[in-house]
Amino acid sequence: MRFFKAAARVLPRPSSDTEAPTARFWRDERGVMVPVVIFFLLIMLTVCGVGVDIMRQEMVRAKVQTTLDRAILAAADLDQQLTAEEVVKDYFDKSGILDYLTEVTVDQGASHRIVTARAQTQMKTQFLGSIGFPSFEIYAYGRAEESLGDAEISMVLDISGSMGSNQKIQRLRSAAKEFVDTVILDESRGAVSISLVPYTAQVNAGPAIMDRLNIPRKHAYSSCVLFADNDFDTTEINPATEYEQAEHFELYSSGNSGNGNNPITNPSCPMRSYEEIMAYSQDKQALKQRINQLTDRANTSIHLGMKWGVGMVDPSFRPVITDMVNNGLVDPAFRGRPTAWETGALKTVILMTDGENVDTYGIMPEAYGTPSMRYHWHVNSLMTWVQNNVDRSDWDEFYYRRSSSSNSDTLLDNVCDAAKDAGILVWSVGFEVNNHGAKVMKDCASSPNHFFRVEGVEITEAFRSIARQLNKLKLTQ
Repeated sequence: MRFFKAAARVLPRPSSDTEAPTARFWRDERGVMVPVVIFFLLIMLTVCGVGVDIMRQEMVRAKVQTTLDRAILAAADLDQQLTAEEVVKDYFDKSGILDYLTEVTVDQGASHRIVTARAQTQMKTQFLGSIGFPSFEIYAYGRAEESLGDAEISMVLDISGSMGSNQKIQRLRSAAKEFVDTVILDESRGAVSISLVPYTAQVNAGPAIMDRLNIPRKHAYSSCVLFADNDFDTTEINPATEYEQAEHFELYSSGNSGNGNNPITNPSCPMRSYEEIMAYSQDKQALKQRINQLTDRANTSIHLGMKWGVGMVDPSFRPVITDMVNNGLVDPAFRGRPTAWETGALKTVILMTDGENVDTYGIMPEAYGTPSMRYHWHVNSLMTWVQNNVDRSDWDEFYYRRSSSSNSDTLLDNVCDAAKDAGILVWSVGFEVNNHGAKVMKDCASSPNHFFRVEGVEITEAFRSIARQLNKLKLTQ
């Protein structure tokens, strides 16, 4: 026994080579991650495949929807001569997807056109078919409408003396008349109104408007209003508010005026009937006739023109228009205008100038307090008479600077901001202006895209572009 125990102690242990293959397999850890890697690789490939199919589906859908949107916008244009279906089919055909178009419907009215279209196709998948999604359904739908709707437009036009150079007044007349023809159409009768507001150093409201405002009359020579600086913080011209009538005078003599015998001919406040505001009209011929009469004169007060332009579309002005309708001075179709802000009617001002604000002057109250004094300035030029007849040290007893050019720029900026805050769409046209004038007008506009800086005949294209955009062409769905 002792021998066998010793032998057992010296016999070697069996080597691993003598183990069973199954035991070695279960103990061997080499390659254990390969199935895991293959599993996750398959998942990644599947996810990437899904992404590729979804991306392809989105590209096709975007192409179909974009084509449909462009097609129905073109088809809804009231000036479009082809039928809506022809236009939409043409867009899809040129994009190579005519087979996708399934439906085109049109709702045509006197002042609107609504075009609805649908498109549908199936796109075969490259990867998702293996997991039960052999194709994607792609749908596109859109509805476009062009409607003339209710629109209240104020055309605020500069007729200052500088408009007499370089054929500017002639080009303005041509551009403004084309604008009238473009926005006032037979199908928009009773919907679109234009108020024409010519301005120079002042705005001639005309007796019809002047007498319906709360303005104590100082004289009957002309019909202009003096606004306080804080009046430019709002768009209102309210008949319940008391305003002051502007003095009637000419700053410097011109021609035979200012000689003490004949009435002045070029007063700061325009006095001729064709220089008056023309309120809420849809009479194309009357508007174009008035535009054709506009003549260059006097200086530039852009802020006063703008104040009247926005005041004409502010609802507080409605009592004036209502009374003018009642007295046959405004088309009955525009009873109830200016409409309330919340009605959704388009209220817009087109402000045009060829220059910039200049200093404006007024007569001292002490020199304008009696009828005889007012008549004196009706037949004598203010500064010409004062400088010829008064010692220089006493000039300031007769006139004063009412507003500097920089203050007038500030007032213009204030009333433009008030207009935009109220929801009035403001377009501005700088006609051969310098850089300062361009900046002032650009700042006034609703956005940089609503400002036009033009030279020469380009003014016609500016008014043409505004007219086209005022037709409220839009995607509704």
